[in-house]
Amino acid sequence: MKNIVVSIIISTTVAATAVSCKQSQNKNSELKTQDSTSVSETKTLPLHDSAASAEQVSAPVQKTETVKTEAQSPNFTIDPIIKEYLALKNALIADNDKGASNAGKQLLNTLKNVDIKSIPSGKQKEYKEIADDARENAEHIGDNAGKIDHQREHLAFLSKDVSDLIALFGSSQKLYQDHCPMFNDGKGAVWISETKAIKNPYYGNQMLNCGSVKKEF
Repeated sequence: MKNIVVSIIISTTVAATAVSCKQSQNKNSELKTQDSTSVSETKTLPLHDSAASAEQVSAPVQKTETVKTEAQSPNFTIDPIIKEYLALKNALIADNDKGASNAGKQLLNTLKNVDIKSIPSGKQKEYKEIADDARENAEHIGDNAGKIDHQREHLAFLSKDVSDLIALFGSSQKLYQDHCPMFNDGKGAVWISETKAIKNPYYGNQMLNCGSVKKEF
């Protein structure tokens, strides 16, 4: 009888152990499945992130386009203005009122054709003030052939304008500012010359060598 009880106990224990082991195995399988799923999910996220990172790295870098401005005009020069002024001045030295008139008209045209945008912005306002006055004087000289005294009166104003333009922009050639002490009832007047020798445009052949050099440009 004792042997039968022991045998029953052993059988019961073995069965319980078997059930327990099976349950443990099932739990382990579930845990492994969960762990495997977690590992799979954990691995998938970095791979997704890596792909995003790869896209960011491989994406072409956007370059800021440099806006190209049109080439600026060459440095502004008053050389054409000076050329026409000297032609006018030399005509009055020769007492040639018609020549002075033609030169005055040409100078007026040259002044009108100046592109204000080609002048440095910081000097545009001052240029305009001087050029407006110069145009008026050139127009008077151009319109008054046969009235050389009137032309010479406006030459005095025009010469001051040209002198101011030279001071503002300079000149590519050597120039001289001469002074006549007798013109305008002894008040005097200046003119611009390309030569150091005095040749007076206010009196012409009447007093050709009256005056002196006051400044060099």
